[in-house]
This record gives sequence, structure tokens and C-alpha cells, in this order.
Amino acid sequence: MEILLEYSGILVSIAVLIGFLMAWGIGANDVANAMATSIGTKSLTIKQAIIIAAIFEFLGAYLAGGEVVNTIKDGIVDNSAFADQPISLTLGMISALFAAGTWLIVASILGWPVSTTHSIIGAVIGFSVITVGSNAIQWNMLWGILGSWFVTPILSGIFAYLLFMSVQYAIFRHYHPLEHAKRIAPVYIAITFFTLSIITIKSGLKHIGLEISNQNSFLIAVGIAVLTAVAGKIFINKIQFEKNIKRKHYVNVEKVFSVLMIVTACAMAFAHGSNDVANAIGPLSAVVSSISSGSSIADGGNTPLEGWILPLGAFGIVFGLATLGYKVMKTVGVKITQLTPSRGFAAQLATAITVVLASATGLPISTTQTLVGAIIGVGLARGIAAIDLAVIRNIFSSWVITLPSGAILAIVFFKILSLIFC
Repeated sequence: MEILLEYSGILVSIAVLIGFLMAWGIGANDVANAMATSIGTKSLTIKQAIIIAAIFEFLGAYLAGGEVVNTIKDGIVDNSAFADQPISLTLGMISALFAAGTWLIVASILGWPVSTTHSIIGAVIGFSVITVGSNAIQWNMLWGILGSWFVTPILSGIFAYLLFMSVQYAIFRHYHPLEHAKRIAPVYIAITFFTLSIITIKSGLKHIGLEISNQNSFLIAVGIAVLTAVAGKIFINKIQFEKNIKRKHYVNVEKVFSVLMIVTACAMAFAHGSNDVANAIGPLSAVVSSISSGSSIADGGNTPLEGWILPLGAFGIVFGLATLGYKVMKTVGVKITQLTPSRGFAAQLATAITVVLASATGLPISTTQTLVGAIIGVGLARGIAAIDLAVIRNIFSSWVITLPSGAILAIVFFKILSLIFC
């Protein structure tokens, strides 16, 4: 405890810098692949994606991210095991952030869409095992998280497949697909915002002190869905459609889905913020709160999300997206399968729904795996030949090495910090 007090200013400064590095890595890798489908279909420019990410990542983290922050903060490791050595837990969390952030930056430079969740959890496990042993790992929680990494890509792939097929049957296979698209698109918009709203109201707003009854939550979500559907309808009616061109119906239908891609890009950024931003601010907030209060992280306490930590994470994420995100966006948005706005819409909406549902339960899933699963689901709807299996193989390989890479780097950084401060 004396070491914590003696070096509190230095440790907070180091934690902030490394927390920013982690947020930068998340922006460069995870947010990039979250935005990839919108940019790959040319529904958004990179500048527009950055603006959307800045707004909706922040809202998702603040309104719906509290459950996941708590899971990352004290759900993976039993912090009481560090009661006699709080400095080890503090240095360990800093090492975990440093390890995960470093790995994300490296992967982003290489254009690999790896999992932030794998990185940080592997790092937390790595330093914990060498300090207090494997008994401190809360294996029941961990097995649930590991199971979700297999379940969520399959689930999002099924959602995306069904959504894409519904688009095919409800719109493209009709004699007048554009007219059907104009009528049905607002329904998809309503579904998107209803799902986000109901989950956020019930599972997110309580984090900021707002408790709303089930009935009122449902009515508010319906109201938001109706308003956004009407706004979408008005916007779609103002689109300048092409005339006197071959296959004009299909070109114009894709213009309608470009509008829907903007909607689902907002949903995707919100969903990502609700889940994966916690991978940066969870450990950082744990370190800062323990040092600021002069007590062990194991003592518990509220995560200081309302202060400067969340804006720091949001800024780091936007910075990462702007500087390194283009490489991962190219891999996910272009190389896996050929995406059009209608296909990208199905993939993004399926991913957003899956991720927000996971956030509501506090489960830190992999947004990367969820989105890749959804894109594969859309590709499979067109046949296995529509998917570049070599790209999928490389992506899977990068996933396999991410967790041990995070663990090894965390151990190395922990040893270095221990030599300096202990």
C-alpha cells in the first residue's frame, strides 16, 4: 500500500498513457472492422465513419457499457486474491492494458482484424497466473466468455443469413423491387432502433441512475422506433433515383439500402461502444479508482465513468480509427466477400443486435468475430464460392494467436514494471 501511495502520481500517468494506447488500438482494429462494411459498400466515407464513431461509440459506452466494464474490472480474476499485494494488481492491470494495446497496434499495422476481448482477457489471465496462481481465475465466468466466442459468430451468421434472405424475398424477387424497398426499409429501421432502445433502457440506463418500468420501457422504445422509421421514410423519399439505365431497379434499391447502412452504422458503433470500449476503460478505471482512493482494487468501488476516463477512451478510439483503421477496414469490408449495401446492411444489423444483447448480460464478446460471422453468413446466402476462404483462414489464425500473445506480453510488461516499482 505504501508503494501505491508513494508512486500514485506516476502510476496514474502511466495508466492514462497506456489506457490511451489501448483505446487507440481498439479504434484502429475493432472500430475499424465495425465500420468496415459501411465503408466497403461505399455507403460512408472514412470522414463520415469517424464522426459516427465519435458520437455513437461514446453513447454506447456511457449508456449501455456499465455491465461489461464491471465484468472486465473484476469478473475475470478474483480481486480478493490480491488483498495482500494491491501493487501487484495495479501493475498487473497496467501491464494488461499495455499488452493488449501493443498487440492491437501490431495487428492493425498488419491488417489483421483480431479480437480486443481476446487480447485484454488473455493479458489479465497472464499476469494473474504468475502472481497469485490459476486459482484466482474465475473459471466459471471465463468458460462462459470462451463459449460465447464460438456461439456469437454462429448466431450473428444465422441472423445475417435470415436478414439477407428476407431482403431477397421481400424486395429483390418482386417485379417492382424499388417500390417494395421504399415500403419495407422503414420497417427495418424501426426494428433496428427498437432493439437498441429496449435493451439500452432496461440494461443501460440503470447504470446512470435511471430506473424505468417494463411497460414504459416498451412504450419509449416503440416511440423511438416509429419516429426513426418516419424520419427514414422521409429521407428515402428525397433520394434522387437513377433513370433510363440498365437494371435500374436494382441500382436504385441499393441506394435505399445505402440509407439503411448509415442507420446500421450508427447501431454498430453504439453496440461496439456498449461492449468493447470496456476493454480499455475497465482496467484503466480500476487502476485509477484504486490509486485515487488509496485502497486496493479488491476493495471494490464504483467505476469513475462519469469523469474524464470515458472521454479519454472515446478520443483514443477515434484517433485510432483515423490513423490506422483503413488497413483492417480493407480486410473486413472488401476481402472476405463482395459486399453491396443490402448485404452489408444484413451483416451490420445482425452484428449490432448480437453485440447489444451480449452487452445487456455483461458478457464481453468479440465484436470482430461477431461481424466476421455475419459477413460469412451473408456470403453463404450466395454460395460458398462467394467467400474468400484464404482470407477467412488468415483471420482465424490471427484469432488463435491473440489470446496467448496478450498473456505473454502482459507477463513481460509486468516483470518490467515490477522491477521498476518493487
